[in-house]
Amino acid sequence: MSRTPTQDNSTDGVAAVERALTIVGAVAQRTDPITLADLSRATGFYKSTLLRLIASLEKAALVVRRADGRYALGPYAHHLGRAYEATYRLTETILPLLQGLVDKGTESASFHVYHDAQSRVCLLRVDSHHSTLDRIRVGDLLPLDKGAAGKLLTAYLVDGQPPSQAGLMLTSMGERDPNCAAVASPVFGPDGDICGAISLSGPKERYSPAAVKKMGKLVQDAAAEATRALGGRWPSGK
Repeated sequence: MSRTPTQDNSTDGVAAVERALTIVGAVAQRTDPITLADLSRATGFYKSTLLRLIASLEKAALVVRRADGRYALGPYAHHLGRAYEATYRLTETILPLLQGLVDKGTESASFHVYHDAQSRVCLLRVDSHHSTLDRIRVGDLLPLDKGAAGKLLTAYLVDGQPPSQAGLMLTSMGERDPNCAAVASPVFGPDGDICGAISLSGPKERYSPAAVKKMGKLVQDAAAEATRALGGRWPSGK
């Protein structure tokens, strides 16, 4: 029995993507640009197939054809590489700091970054040792205009406020969730811009003035350490 056109299109689409990624992989393995003939030998694809797929890869800026006819990675491939390295550098730098905060008996520690005009994303998370927690997981999208981390990202990235106005520690009480509270502090990158916010969040009942003061100091110390480790500069006198 023949397959339906939908099934054929789906299968063909997956195969095309796999072949395109094979081409990108073969180009990436070379330290210098590669000829079409060498690319054919490396992938096992006919030259006609390569030229058809490379046309799409060039449109996506994943591969570029040089003046001498050889092929190299395009600017978007390098952009993805930089984003990958930046993400893992953030993980290696910040995750141990989040763990350190939790080990000091704080609430759950998270690192939030800007996602779009309405939301932020939880990039890293370490649950506290308490029996009751707020429900946030890595990958969760949360409001940009609510919560301590969201308000910090809004102040710096949307409103363009300097540290003297936006502050280096904000609190929220029941804004995103009526039963939860948080304290957060910004992390700055080498360019001086905020690259995210470290947040300590949990049940609002545990956020007494004394607890907020203690956690506020701890989260600022962690954010300052993260900033310096990432090559940024913590605002002086703060």
